[in-house]
Amino acid sequence: MAAAAAAAAALFDALDKDGDGKVSASELLSCMAAALGEEEAAAAVVAAADADGDGLLGRDEFLRLAREAAEADDDADGRWRCLRAAFGMYADDGGGEQYITPASLQRMLSRLMVGPSQAQQQLGLDECRAMICRFDLDGDGVLSFEEFRVMMHDGLV
Repeated sequence: MAAAAAAAAALFDALDKDGDGKVSASELLSCMAAALGEEEAAAAVVAAADADGDGLLGRDEFLRLAREAAEADDDADGRWRCLRAAFGMYADDGGGEQYITPASLQRMLSRLMVGPSQAQQQLGLDECRAMICRFDLDGDGVLSFEEFRVMMHDGLV
């Protein structure tokens, strides 16, 4: 975490073109035009992180913004790993690439449905095909990780 703070401080110094200890929207825009694209985006970033309301990012405000961005990246990585693990529970290995097939979906769902009352609720292969079909974006009859990710994000959120 100390390395990340040092990198953020170095970035702040690079952005602070006039050396006044503050980063303006125009300084942010000039250094990050490729990432932000337009002045409104730079102004929005400054406005969102400007705790003292002076229209500029002081070092502490900038470092807080950088820390929050790093934490958001860590959260996204954690969500991606959990999603990948969940996908792996359902997927079959098809020649090195993993896919959720109707059979692998049926197998995992039958493992999840244990007990006497669930025995009669076993899903058939056709029902599993129908479930996959809803999110099978390329029509190949199986779910790739990307299709699973879309399903989990768009279909259930």
